[in-house]
Amino acid sequence: MTLLDRITSPADLRTLSSAELTQLAQEVRDFLIETCSVTGGHIGAGLGVVELTIALHKAFETPRDQLVWDVGHQGYPHKVLTGRKDQMHTLRQEGGISGFLKRTESPYDTFGAGHAATSISAALGMAAGRDLRGEDFKVVAIIGDGSLGSGLAYEALNNAGAMDRDFIVVLNDNEMSIAPNVGAMHKYLTSVQRNPIYNRLRSAIGDWADHASGVFKDAGTIVRKWEESVKAFLTPGVLFEELGFRYFGPIDGHDIEQMAATFESVKQFKGPRLVHVITQKGKGFPAGEHGEKWHALPPGHDPATGKQRTVSTANPNYTAVFGAALTELMHEDPALVAITAAMPGGTGIGTVQKAHPSRTFDVGIAEGHGVTFAAGLATQGLKPVVAIYSTFLQRGYDNIVHDVAIQSLPVIFAMDRAGLVGEDGETHAGLYDIAYMLAVPNMTVTAPKDGAELVGLLRSAMQHQGGPFAVRYPRDVAPDLVPSAAQIPAVPHGTWEVLRKGERVAILAVGTMVHESLKAAASLAADGIDVTVVNCRYLKPYDATTLAAILATHDRLLVVEEGTVVNGFGAFMAAVVAKQDADVRVHVLGVPDRIIYAASRAKQLAQSGIDAAGIAQAVRALQASEALAG
Repeated sequence: MTLLDRITSPADLRTLSSAELTQLAQEVRDFLIETCSVTGGHIGAGLGVVELTIALHKAFETPRDQLVWDVGHQGYPHKVLTGRKDQMHTLRQEGGISGFLKRTESPYDTFGAGHAATSISAALGMAAGRDLRGEDFKVVAIIGDGSLGSGLAYEALNNAGAMDRDFIVVLNDNEMSIAPNVGAMHKYLTSVQRNPIYNRLRSAIGDWADHASGVFKDAGTIVRKWEESVKAFLTPGVLFEELGFRYFGPIDGHDIEQMAATFESVKQFKGPRLVHVITQKGKGFPAGEHGEKWHALPPGHDPATGKQRTVSTANPNYTAVFGAALTELMHEDPALVAITAAMPGGTGIGTVQKAHPSRTFDVGIAEGHGVTFAAGLATQGLKPVVAIYSTFLQRGYDNIVHDVAIQSLPVIFAMDRAGLVGEDGETHAGLYDIAYMLAVPNMTVTAPKDGAELVGLLRSAMQHQGGPFAVRYPRDVAPDLVPSAAQIPAVPHGTWEVLRKGERVAILAVGTMVHESLKAAASLAADGIDVTVVNCRYLKPYDATTLAAILATHDRLLVVEEGTVVNGFGAFMAAVVAKQDADVRVHVLGVPDRIIYAASRAKQLAQSGIDAAGIAQAVRALQASEALAG
């Protein structure tokens, strides 16, 4: 039996010796590498915090003391050590262990999150709640240096320093978020690791203090205090001190004994404290120590190299199509610029960056700032393309309205991962962008049916002068092979496309739902039910001419969208049609008003009733209700 097999809760690891804890760390690392080679997952961040996780659980009485992990990418070792080792083979699968922390999954998961920089705010709220209830336990937020570049983290630090509660922040500094970190905070933190004067002084002072304390009773204490003064003078710790935090560090994030001793000491103090630990993302996995490419891996990879055992022969995914097309379009138009919020690879902007480095901007994990930064660029005659996942763009909604739409600035929003996202689960689902973008004045909202149309809509967006322009597309493989952007014309503004003509029932399909609707129509035709299928590639403005023609020849409309059914395109169309022809009935298919948990994307579509079978079933139900009414 391995040491890891004996760990059923953090209480078990608190009985282990220093040597055993080191062995445990290696066993956890080996276990994660092997497990994730089958399940896939965010392996890089987890491997980097194995020793940190062990030290935290050793020093703090979890779950009474509450650990708040930022994002959840760091949480895999925590899951393994808190009684979920035997369930890890179900990671990111339907009904299995979540890829992020989840309050309903374990009492050790004190706060769930899939978006960055929430930990300090949440932990501060938990500490305030503890104090109001008169309770006594520690609250620790663990945040990565990439997340610390987010505005939300700064707001929380500022408030925490002023509130002066018993509260600890652990800064996990690995010089990486998903991509290499950018910005002044990254440079600021890096300077403390590489300040040779401080490191030499600290080493010399420490050696002298250890020697002196054996000779002079108070010498060690005096010198240690002087060391703190030198540290404040020479290192970035002074920033946190000025914000009201007592700063400790930096310390080796792979030295369990040193970290545990530091945490034991730090928890004796009161007030806001920050412990700065230095770790290596992907430690122990050669393929995982090289940054963004190995931040997360799909199922079925070689644990030694990270390479897929079976090479996909499918068409490129929408992200790749977008990246290649934008690279070409930026060659055509020097006014186009690209912006990403710490996700160059995930959004396809990495490809653009290589070709156009001076016109590509990574703003870090700061989506709201990225949107307003784009607005500033637009005032100077440029055409910014803001590539942000749909779920993350929610964080910049005020900026979209206040800074872009009200001023009718020509900012292009490329919303990747729109719709259902499979194993990434509920925190990453892009289900709300249709609803929230339709509500924005001056906003054009579009969704392509395939990769070529995505490129055509991008070309339309770069030519559009009437305000912001949004394009949503899924986390999926494009159904077509896409030619060069030079061969693809712009999609005429505000137009739909009738792909199949039928009788009485018309399906108004949005984006990914077009091909599912065509499949459904083929299935229905075999049963003698002939329906019209319309590609509603422009959601706003909608094609009033085509809609009027459809209303003249159809008495049932079925609107199908891969987004929330609440206040989505279907609801919008129902209101429009009610004003134009009250005799035409509008039915809506979309993602139900509930949380959609991790499963394969195909399964999620089927569960939501918006795959081809679900659409065909809905049309048959319409036919049946009409027959009964007749």
